[in-house]
This record gives sequence, structure tokens and C-alpha cells, in this order.
Amino acid sequence: MKPEILTWLEDIDRSIMEIYEFLPESQNFFQFENDLKTRKAVERNLEIIGEALNRIIKLDPSIQITDSRKIIDTRNRIIHGYDSVTADILWLIIRKPLPILHEEVKKLLS
Repeated sequence: MKPEILTWLEDIDRSIMEIYEFLPESQNFFQFENDLKTRKAVERNLEIIGEALNRIIKLDPSIQITDSRKIIDTRNRIIHGYDSVTADILWLIIRKPLPILHEEVKKLLS
């Protein structure tokens, strides 16, 4: 695997870990929804994840990551359609595809 890809995978892994660290301990959506700083931190890390994944796929399209196109599209939506990104969309991403992505990235890094 190319060194750049390893770096980007590490960036994705670090961003996912930061998202988990930022979340309220209670895993309560309403706390998350009312915490602007946490929501913005999650958005920023999702941007990093999407950009890193975009770079990986461009450099080596053979790398298989579930829903990679959707993840990249989410990054684009956060950046270009920022006014349409709501707390419930972020929460859904955190709860469903993010754990899958994290497992896949860990496997690629090992």
C-alpha cells in the first residue's frame, strides 16, 4: 500500500476516534443536538474523512470501502450544502455507517 494511502487511512481513523470522543457520554441525541461545538467538531471530522477517502479512491480505486461514494458525497454536502446538514443527519451517520467505516479502516491499517 502506498504511504500516502496509509497516511489518509490514519487520518480517517483519527477523525473517527475524535468524533467518538466528542459525543456526550450518555449517547443522548438531544444533548448532541443542543451542543453546537460538538456538532461543528463532528462536521469538521466528517469533512476530513470524506476528503481523505476521496484521495484514497482517486489514487487506488481497487481499495474497497463500503459506501465510499456516499461518504464522499456527505463531505461535499457538508461543505457546499452546509445549510441542509441537520443534527439528525449527523447523528444517523455517527450511529450507522461510521462504525462500519471504522472497522474497515482498522482492517486496512493492520
